[in-house]
Amino acid sequence: MPPTPQANPTSPDYPSYSDLTQDLVSKVPAITVGFWVIKVLATTLGETGGDSLSMSANLGYLASTVVFAALFVVAVALQIRAKSFNKWLYWFTIVATTTLGTTIADYVDRSLGIGYAGGTTILTIGLLCSFALWYRTTGSVAVTSVQTPKAEAFYWLTIMFSQTLGTALGDWTADTIGMAYTGGALLFTGILAGIALLWRFTRISRVVLFWSAFVLTRPLGAVVGDFLDKPVAKGGLALDRYAASAVLLVAIVALLVFTRQRAARVPH
Repeated sequence: MPPTPQANPTSPDYPSYSDLTQDLVSKVPAITVGFWVIKVLATTLGETGGDSLSMSANLGYLASTVVFAALFVVAVALQIRAKSFNKWLYWFTIVATTTLGTTIADYVDRSLGIGYAGGTTILTIGLLCSFALWYRTTGSVAVTSVQTPKAEAFYWLTIMFSQTLGTALGDWTADTIGMAYTGGALLFTGILAGIALLWRFTRISRVVLFWSAFVLTRPLGAVVGDFLDKPVAKGGLALDRYAASAVLLVAIVALLVFTRQRAARVPH
C-alpha cells in the first residue's frame, strides 16, 4: 500500500498563513475612498427607499420594517454563507441595513412617541452594547478581525445598529435642532472631514476612527435623502422618492461596475 502523501510547507502550492487569513476575511471590502463614496450613496438610498415604502406606498413604518427585516435576514444569511468576497452581495446587504434602519428609526421615534432624543439615546446604548459584546466574544471589533461566522454576525448586527442610530440622529439634527437638511449635511460633512484629518495626522486608533466615520456617514445620508424628497415648505426639493431612489441605485451600480473593489487584508 503506497504511503499517504504528506503536505509540504515548503512547496509553492502549500497555502501560507497570509493566504489562509486572506481567505477568512475576503468577504469584507478594503476601506478606500470608493468605499466611502458608495457608503454615502447607500445610506442616502436607504432613506429615500425606506420612505418610499413607508410613506409613498402608504405601508406604514411597522409593516415596512417587517418587509425590510425579512430582506435583511436573507441578505445577511447569504453574506455569511458566501465563501469569498462578492461586492454585489456585500453592498446589497449594506443597502438592506440602511432601508431597515430608516423604518426602524422612524417607527421608534414617531410611532412609539419616544421622540428623536429618546430614540437616539436607546439606539446609542444598543450600538455600544453590540460593540461590547462583539469585543468580549472575539477580542476585537476591527474590520480585519471578521474571520468567522460569529464575528461576521456581530459585524452585521453592529452595522444594523449604526444605520438605525444614524437615521435617528440625522432626523433629530434636521427636524428638532433646527439646522434644516442643508445645515445638517454641512455639519456631518464637517465632522467627517475632521475624522479624515485625524486619520491622516494623528495616531488615534484606526478602529475607533473607522467606526466613527461609518456611523456618521449614516446621518449624512439621512439628511441628504430627506433634502431630496421632503416638501419645499420644509426645506426639501420635493423630488419623487421612487425616482430619487432609482437614480441613487444606478449611481451605486455604476460605481461597482467601473471601480475596482478588493477584499480587506489582514495586516502582517
